[in-house]
Order: sequence, then structure tokens, then C-alpha cells
Amino acid sequence: MRWHSQAKRSIPSVCFGAFRLDHFDGLIPFDFKTKPAESNSKYLVNLLSLELTYFCSGLLFAAVVRRRVWDYGFTVTLLHVLITSLVMLEFPMVWQWWLALGSGLFLMICNGQLIAYFTCQGDQTYASFSIY
Repeated sequence: MRWHSQAKRSIPSVCFGAFRLDHFDGLIPFDFKTKPAESNSKYLVNLLSLELTYFCSGLLFAAVVRRRVWDYGFTVTLLHVLITSLVMLEFPMVWQWWLALGSGLFLMICNGQLIAYFTCQGDQTYASFSIY
């Protein structure tokens, strides 16, 4: 789990440097109040870091858990929404944020589940899709 927390910090840092923002905001993983626009670099950093973090989390869950990546994906997303609400002191009502969160969740589940499925095909204990 240590790698996951380092990835959550390093991805926003790389995005921050790539977009050359003036101020590094520690709220990057939780900020849904930034006005969504293609010309807003802070919004693009928030969006890109969210999607890349979810993608890397799917790879991590596939490597560690090897089954039911979707369950871990939903749990992490629910925790993310709860922590976001606590940090920002408001429930997110911005549809663009929910769309980005949903697409990240879909990306995490799909890539993680497919990688877990293909790497564990020879494993007799791995649950096949027929039991779902």
C-alpha cells in the first residue's frame, strides 16, 4: 500500500511540473471547485492526475489482489468521495468531476480486471467469469 500512497503524491507532482503551475496545491486530488475549462491549467492538472492515479491503481490492484479488482475500485472511489467531502467541507455537485471520477473508475476496473484475468489464466484458484 506504500507504493499506492507514493503514486498518489508523485502523479500530481509530475503533472504540476509538466503544466508549469506557479503554486502547488495540496488539494489536487480533492479539488472539485476549480472551474472546468480547456484553458485552465489547474483544472487540466487535476483531471490528468485523477485519471493517471486511477489507471495506476488498477495496475496495482491487479498485481496485488489478482481478483475482484472491481470491488477494490468501488471501495477506493467511495473512500475518495468521502475524503473529498471532508477536505473540501462540501459534497461535490459538479457534474464534470463526477464524469471524470466515473471514467477513472471505469478505466481502473477494466484495465485491472483484464490484466488480472490474463496473468492468472493458468491459476486454477482464479475465479472465472462464469461464476459472476
